Amino acid sequence: MAEPRNSDRDADLPPLRDIIQRYDLRAQKSLGQHFLLDSNLTARIARQAGNIETMNILEIGPGPGGLTRALLAEGAKSVTAIEKDRRCVDALTHLTDAYPDRLVVQEADALRYDVTGIPGPRMIVSNLPYNISAPLIIKWLGAIKGLERLVIMVQKEVAARLAAPAGGKTYGRLSVITQWLCEVDIAFNVDPRAFTPPPKVVSSVVVMKPRPEPLAPASWRHLEAVTAAAFNQRRKMLRASLKAMKFDFEALEIAPTARAEELSVPEFCRLARALEASTDN
Repeated sequence: MAEPRNSDRDADLPPLRDIIQRYDLRAQKSLGQHFLLDSNLTARIARQAGNIETMNILEIGPGPGGLTRALLAEGAKSVTAIEKDRRCVDALTHLTDAYPDRLVVQEADALRYDVTGIPGPRMIVSNLPYNISAPLIIKWLGAIKGLERLVIMVQKEVAARLAAPAGGKTYGRLSVITQWLCEVDIAFNVDPRAFTPPPKVVSSVVVMKPRPEPLAPASWRHLEAVTAAAFNQRRKMLRASLKAMKFDFEALEIAPTARAEELSVPEFCRLARALEASTDN
């Protein structure tokens, strides 16, 4: 017997609002929950991942399963959904029953979940809980070589930090580390009214494509150290904020009177290499 097409199977699924009512899924503020129920919008997010028919996808915080449905409908080879809320895990049984060979739901803490446990090729497509979005992104950047793409919805302010060019107030550690490893594109914004309950902020869908090689040579540890020192005192000149690292700014062709936000990603990498060389001696 032929397997039913996604469109046919989706037509048999109960409406998401019925799922929310049946399982009493009142969003919990402590978990940063805001449910996205508009199927046109979830499909638009899923399409940012491109052709996903060969992809194994990680989704964080699926809630009642709006985006999960869209990913399965778009033909994802598999979806692993990580959910901390037991109510939502139970609510997703309607999807695991419909897609037993392509959907796995795990009750787990996303910050402790190892993305490399998912077979390759793998992507991350997720509406991230606002309260853990930045730590999750940093964690995934550490495993970026094993990822084909990240499509994530975050607060608009976080998206701006990810994509910020040097020279602005939103440019910081997250900007440097992210752009060192990925090309970043803000695909579109999402109005708060699209969510249940509506958040107090606008959200943005961000597409992060890992670079074949980092933008410039540097070690993660030393780049983190340099950016932490520089941006923790971002109002100070580099000669003050990085004083403890004893850089020869003239040899590095970096102005000691510059501030952290003025340095490009390659310039931060230059500092990281110099720090590594000095600590190895």
